[in-house]
Amino acid sequence: MLDVRQLQVFRAIAQEGSLAAAGRALHYSQPTITHHLAALEAHFNAQLVQRGPRGATLTELGEALLPHAEAVIDRLRHAELEVRDLAERGMRTLHIGTFPTAGALLLAPAVKRLHQQGVHISLTEGELPLLLRGLRAKQLDAALVFSQPGDNLDLDEHFEVHPLLSDPLLLVMPEDHPCASRDQVSLGELRDTAWVGAADPHDPCDRVLAWACGQEGYEPLHVMRTDDYAVVQGLVAAGTGVALVPRLALGPYRPDLAVRPLATPALAREISVAVLRSTSAGAAQELIEALREQATLITDRWAAARTVSGT
Repeated sequence: MLDVRQLQVFRAIAQEGSLAAAGRALHYSQPTITHHLAALEAHFNAQLVQRGPRGATLTELGEALLPHAEAVIDRLRHAELEVRDLAERGMRTLHIGTFPTAGALLLAPAVKRLHQQGVHISLTEGELPLLLRGLRAKQLDAALVFSQPGDNLDLDEHFEVHPLLSDPLLLVMPEDHPCASRDQVSLGELRDTAWVGAADPHDPCDRVLAWACGQEGYEPLHVMRTDDYAVVQGLVAAGTGVALVPRLALGPYRPDLAVRPLATPALAREISVAVLRSTSAGAAQELIEALREQATLITDRWAAARTVSGT
């Protein structure tokens, strides 16, 4: 029968590149490392690790085994955390990540519902790259994420991604901008305009803006960058430039700003929840259902506002 220590040793060898380094990482002696590796290879009746003067590498069979070993170890770690939390707190714990705008309007109401169902929430807030790293490291059970339509979040088969809503990207201008009187604004009219963008030039919203401007034959000029949408709107109101802001991030009405939809192509970011498959099925389903319910309320509210404004 397989022993989880054998799989831990095997993974450590793959990560560290030698039996000696694996022993240091696990605080095992060299004979202990050798014993567990030998037992694992005997179980499969196959060589899994090729040892040489420059260290250790996985054989083809070892490479085939590695993702399964990692999945087993991760699943056991999550089981340990979940049962320990349940024993200590008397409730299940979900480790959830979110980016700020989704945390305020999507996640907060869902958290209330989860608490009522006896689920404790451990929250991590950050920008998209931090959340994706937390998911890949299995430090998060789930995270609210966003992407452009067709984008690949680069999450492996250990995750399920559930779409929640399409968040329109709206043009934010100073209230005295020449285009402020329009119902819609074409990007072609903004060829010589300065833009306020995200701190990371590879942010999905900035990438889609660059693509859309490219269809008009120019590259947008970014004069300021920040990830704080309140700061973005303040800079726009001060006349620094214009910006694309997701509707979810707009906040209260500001009389010093003009907010307009873009003429074709309409741009949006897709907001989803990524869930680790090893997450407790009941808690994960409660989270997904609560987020979907809140996303429906938000999109219904947007549709009602469009009907009132006639746009």
